[in-house]
Amino acid sequence: MTAPQPASSDQPTTSTIPAEVVPQPEPAFGWTRYAELINGRFAMIGFVALLILEFFTGQDFFTWLGLR
Repeated sequence: MTAPQPASSDQPTTSTIPAEVVPQPEPAFGWTRYAELINGRFAMIGFVALLILEFFTGQDFFTWLGLR
């Protein structure tokens, strides 16, 4: 067996193989990957909105609900 030869300067160093296309989840009914992605994104938006609300008003979420 021979040792691998280092790439010479006249050979391209980038791969000519096209990048693999990752399939995106399709909207569908039920417990699907797409539904879970959307649910997680809305949960993150809601959490950040609550943090902003508490920061600007000085009151927590339970006070806004009237539980305190």
